[in-house]
Amino acid sequence: MTIELFREDAYLKRCDATVVAVHGSGVCVDRTVFYPVGGGQPGDTGTLTRAGGGRLAVIDTRKERPSGAHLHLVADGCALPEVGERVGLEIDWPRRHRLMRMHSCMHMLCAVIPAPVTGGSIRDGSGRLDFDLPEAPDKARIEAELSRLIEEDHPMRLRWISDEEMDRQPELVRTMSVQPPRGGGRVRLVEFRGADLQPCGGTHVASSGEIGAVRVHSIKSKGKQNRRITIEFAD
Repeated sequence: MTIELFREDAYLKRCDATVVAVHGSGVCVDRTVFYPVGGGQPGDTGTLTRAGGGRLAVIDTRKERPSGAHLHLVADGCALPEVGERVGLEIDWPRRHRLMRMHSCMHMLCAVIPAPVTGGSIRDGSGRLDFDLPEAPDKARIEAELSRLIEEDHPMRLRWISDEEMDRQPELVRTMSVQPPRGGGRVRLVEFRGADLQPCGGTHVASSGEIGAVRVHSIKSKGKQNRRITIEFAD
């Protein structure tokens, strides 16, 4: 299993690691700062620097099941590192930070709309959530409430609870189609103090003020009781 350094500190941009396996165009290492695609958040991109100085572009990051090893995918035809080789890993930080800002914005959107989430995804510059709602909410109100929560600059903290504690608090789970991320008998909670609390394995900003200005791009009906709300950065 790859040690996921980003779980405790999403602001780590680089690390050194040892190659433990190579599968096709994917390089597995013992530790990483690269987030693998999951929970609606895209996998990180960046660079892998070999011991001799050669640099490989990491075009995606995925997680093998059930091993838990991370695959840092590089373009076909690249000269891949060997097992046991020491490498340097560095994420595309501007892109990751935008994804962190938008992921945190989706948590603010959950705070604004107290309804079950039926699906969602995050992209570079935008994100969307589908809510179990009979009627479409007011666009202007959503924008105003999101702006308020962002400007209030609610600090974020991570904490862990046991699987048993999670099972006793099912109301914490907002997403109907996805089970909260679990590992080693515990669940990670992301809390924006005074605004939102829910299980999540993704990367987030240190406080809601870091999200920046956003706007509602669209509100669409995706079924009898399914409303899709798409948010984008205003800048």
